[in-house]
Amino acid sequence: MRSAYRRRALASATTLALLGTGAPTVAAADDEPGLSRFYHQKVKWSACADEAAMDDVPTADLQCGKVTVPLDYAKPGGRTLDLAMARYRATGSSRGSVLLNFGGPGGAGVSQLAYEGKDFMGLTNGYDVVTFDPRGVGRSSPVSCGEGADTDTEETGGGAGDDPRAVLEHLRRAAQACARHSGPVLRHIGTVNASRDLDVMRQALGDKKLNYLGFSYGTRLGAVYAAQFPTKVGRFVLDGVDTLTESLAEQGLAGAAGQQTALEGFLNWCVMDIACPFGQDARTARERVVALVGSLDRDPVPTGYGDHFSGQDLVGAIGQGLYSKRMWPPLERALAALVEDGDARGIMAFGGGGTAVPALPRLSAERQSPSPDSDGGLVDEVEVPIDNLPAALMAINCADDPDRPTAARITKDFAALRARYEQASPVFGRYRLTEVLTCYGRPRGTDFIRTEVRDVDTPKMLLVGTRGDPATPYRWTTETAERLGSSAVVLDNKGEGHTGYGSSKCVHRTVDAFLLDGSLPADGSSCGADDAG
Repeated sequence: MRSAYRRRALASATTLALLGTGAPTVAAADDEPGLSRFYHQKVKWSACADEAAMDDVPTADLQCGKVTVPLDYAKPGGRTLDLAMARYRATGSSRGSVLLNFGGPGGAGVSQLAYEGKDFMGLTNGYDVVTFDPRGVGRSSPVSCGEGADTDTEETGGGAGDDPRAVLEHLRRAAQACARHSGPVLRHIGTVNASRDLDVMRQALGDKKLNYLGFSYGTRLGAVYAAQFPTKVGRFVLDGVDTLTESLAEQGLAGAAGQQTALEGFLNWCVMDIACPFGQDARTARERVVALVGSLDRDPVPTGYGDHFSGQDLVGAIGQGLYSKRMWPPLERALAALVEDGDARGIMAFGGGGTAVPALPRLSAERQSPSPDSDGGLVDEVEVPIDNLPAALMAINCADDPDRPTAARITKDFAALRARYEQASPVFGRYRLTEVLTCYGRPRGTDFIRTEVRDVDTPKMLLVGTRGDPATPYRWTTETAERLGSSAVVLDNKGEGHTGYGSSKCVHRTVDAFLLDGSLPADGSSCGADDAG
């Protein structure tokens, strides 16, 4: 999933991440021998000097700190990792902390809170609002596949190419590059370990229970925590609910279909404007978008930064612009500049993270950076690799997914599978298909999420599903609620866009009321589509 709030323009980073994961560990009590030193620490807060130097972000009221966790929970006496944290302090009487995860997977929470903190100021009426960079993300031992990763449309044909054997060879080489550039954290990344880190943070913050607000992928993390630490669950809100059961292949198909629906909604809006670069007929506009993607895959345009902007880069950028209707006007202007003037700068500002894996990388040995320091300490903000978000996204998704089709199976099913994806979306299908392939050749991920995260014995949790969500379809909310059991309470947001907290006043009010006052709506309550933020 994509971060629900990240709006910064990132440079285009096309990369795959290597999974390195061991067997899932069962959550331990905070007094387990070997772990007690982690549970006895306290966060030391100070001014965010490093973040304040980045892009003129106002951080006067933001405080930063860190918490130390084991690299490997099975070997707590071994190496450690520092995790970056940030908070806005409660403005009045505080009932503790509420911990935020903005999604991704791979979204860095510290920089996100610095940019989007105003959206959460209402929660400071009762909480310290806290976030963090998960292991392998942002300043917390960031994973990377190397600075030389770039799109190679000639070899891949744009995304998943015609020759599955060539695609698999690219995946193998990409995996090797990710291993060289990511350090030891790569073998211990994934939601099962991140959930254990959450519990260390809870104790370090001085909270008996974890109060939590998770968006998109953050809902997966919250659900895993509820299964691992049911007695530590406080007030939990999961917004833009992720699936706990579907494979990456199934998720990719759902994502392609959801994005296609969102694109058609955008184009229906666009053609009402005389300035729409695709004309004034919706059907013709859809055909022109497909043609534009194909044209750029065949002949990418130079960006002015020494590389090229391909059709698959365009697909990823459009996908970002579809997350909220508020993004539609600037998306239209950026597409007009590309179509009419060949100027890709505006549309490139939408790219960089993506909801899926970008096109397969071209690995340029002479441009690759050395392997990162592996002492587990925080890195400076300016040293976070440009490809960290997509690299972490794939590393975490692969760590959470136990499916590993063989080369023979992929080769046999490739044509039919690509046809299914392109039928789901002639624009996003090939881009999303790469998700099916990215874990090829990696160690098998954990099956803990599919088999153990169910029927949790926790206090009531609020699950928010948005009917027009292009990334996490509403059915995932109801399916996850059924899986979690009687603890889950569903709020039906009848609006559009990815997640509801930032786009619906009704959702915002309802979530804040639950977190601050414990006021929980009835299961199946709804927010109207016209109650926009």
